[in-house]
Amino acid sequence: MIPLTLAEVARAVGGSTHDIPDNAVRITGPVVRDSREVVPGALFVAFAGERSDGHDFAAGAVADGAVAVLAARPVGVPAIVVEDVQAALGALARYVIEQLGATVVALTGSAGKTSTKDLLAQLLQRLAPTVWTPGSLNNEIGLPLTALSADEGTRHLVLEMGARGIGHIAYLTGLTPPRIGLVLNVGSAHIGEFGGREQIAQAKGELVESLPAEADGGIAVLNADDPLVSAMRTRTKAKVVTFGEAPEADVRAENVTLNSSGQAIFTLRTPSGCADVALRLYGEHHVSNALAAAAVARELGMPVEEIAAALCAADTLSHWRMEVTELPDGVTVINDAYNANPESMRAALRTLAAMGSSAQARGGRTWAVLGLMAELGERSLAEHDAVGRLAVRLNVSKLVAVGGTEAGWLQMGAYNEGSWGEESVHVSDAEAAIDLVRAEARPGDVVLVKASRSVGLESVALALIEAGGGSGVAREGATR
Repeated sequence: MIPLTLAEVARAVGGSTHDIPDNAVRITGPVVRDSREVVPGALFVAFAGERSDGHDFAAGAVADGAVAVLAARPVGVPAIVVEDVQAALGALARYVIEQLGATVVALTGSAGKTSTKDLLAQLLQRLAPTVWTPGSLNNEIGLPLTALSADEGTRHLVLEMGARGIGHIAYLTGLTPPRIGLVLNVGSAHIGEFGGREQIAQAKGELVESLPAEADGGIAVLNADDPLVSAMRTRTKAKVVTFGEAPEADVRAENVTLNSSGQAIFTLRTPSGCADVALRLYGEHHVSNALAAAAVARELGMPVEEIAAALCAADTLSHWRMEVTELPDGVTVINDAYNANPESMRAALRTLAAMGSSAQARGGRTWAVLGLMAELGERSLAEHDAVGRLAVRLNVSKLVAVGGTEAGWLQMGAYNEGSWGEESVHVSDAEAAIDLVRAEARPGDVVLVKASRSVGLESVALALIEAGGGSGVAREGATR
């Protein structure tokens, strides 16, 4: 964070100072919400959660070097006391953003947010110092903490924005007003909470509504291949730039193919020229993510040749997203277990199928170890059934459905599509899946592991990696 005095912080958040001997003391370290992350010069933010209350750790945080605590009540050590800690954290982020003058790029979508954010961060770093959302910290707490990690040298701030209802993105853009807004897609993620794709589109479009007008530098980057996203052009006064494979897209992909490892190769075409791209990331779905990142980078002045070179070199930066590990025992594990929705599940299965040809050449098979896709509401049965059927249509050698009712729907979809014998199986939990795959996987096999975050199926991938002689951590987006 930029160095601020405690008096400045108090004014920015509308708080009062308590037990502070000198209001001119500056915060020179990070803003943290976990007392274990405190370093000298930090500001510790005390949240009262269901399991623990950060106020109970205030004294320890100050003893470890925190300059002060942002708190809802006096805590007996230097503190800035506010009525609402979360609102104060957001207000502080807004204040810091206004001081910085960095270009804020915000992105949202039902699928691919984190992968696209990672790509975009790697492109923009080549232009100037860039700060971006770590992992998927894209909510009302994670987003301001990311913004507060920027300093005087930061020129680009890339912020992922998530939503679970109408008004969520409008709130986030109020904390960190973007100049460039990127909308990737409107899918089925959280459809049970929103009620339908039209409601999801309404929520995602709040991003482009927040942008400044074109005359003031506002730019909306929209997916030309998604009708619900394309329609958002009527909801903004910003300049509209489109990306996709559609012929009318401003930044588009042509001649898209997948190599035997499931990595995309295509021609990147822009109004200022074209260049060839060979992604290190796995799956054709990353083409759209790469185009989105390219469109933003081009608007910020990056030449098309440099964009292509950066895309060719880029990995994902976040764990458990198409993380491919080739093990000494000859088994390849694809750990895509961070999260799942119908769109990302289909994309992962198609990637597994693309990798299957080379696996078969080595005498191997393809495995899909799949679990619950959460928050689908009344669409849950149909969507799980459809994924099970798709696994059969893509000739996945073996489907292992892990968990309860929804896993049963996955397995039944596969069965009804023509999966007989032991081509699909329903197991109760991750341990059962580990035991099954360990017992039956053989050299040359490729194993995909994917489910919603709440299922914790990453434990399956990590156990297989450890058993196969790997370290348990692979470099994402690349073969190890």
